[in-house]
Amino acid sequence: MLSTLFKPRPAKATGAALYSAVAAQSRAPVFYQALGVPDRIDARFELYSLHLAILLERLAGQGEQAEEVAQEAFDAYVRSLDDVLRDVGIGDLSMAKKMKQVAALVLGRLKGVRDALAPPDVAVLEALLGRTVYAEADSAEPARLAAYVVAAHEALAAQPLAELLAGKPAWPQP
Repeated sequence: MLSTLFKPRPAKATGAALYSAVAAQSRAPVFYQALGVPDRIDARFELYSLHLAILLERLAGQGEQAEEVAQEAFDAYVRSLDDVLRDVGIGDLSMAKKMKQVAALVLGRLKGVRDALAPPDVAVLEALLGRTVYAEADSAEPARLAAYVVAAHEALAAQPLAELLAGKPAWPQP
């Protein structure tokens, strides 16, 4: 009886599965080896945020269940960020201030990706990725990553919503 009482809501479990898929895709070595994404914490943060933004864009406007799942995926992402900040030594006293700064960054990234994908504008994406993912690197790779972002956006748009709501996004190969 208690196991059913404490069983997570389906949307929470799906949101966690989607966040896990975002994390797994963001960790793919090809981003770092072939697309020249710098292997630094800030660039990894940008890739996670980028994949989350693509996923949230797909779920937007798809009904109440999709909105709830999207919120749960976002919440899982924020919990992960909280864990990372604690792991790098941010203490409880400064955590609220640091999370507010990170939240502003995340919301800005989500808006930037949403604006660049509605409709997809490769030049805007390249500029965004050059400023964020490749910020301190001398790289000509933003164009290739922008092409991947458009392909990922199109792949998720073509995927049946039911599959996404089952926690199984179909990411393209970068």
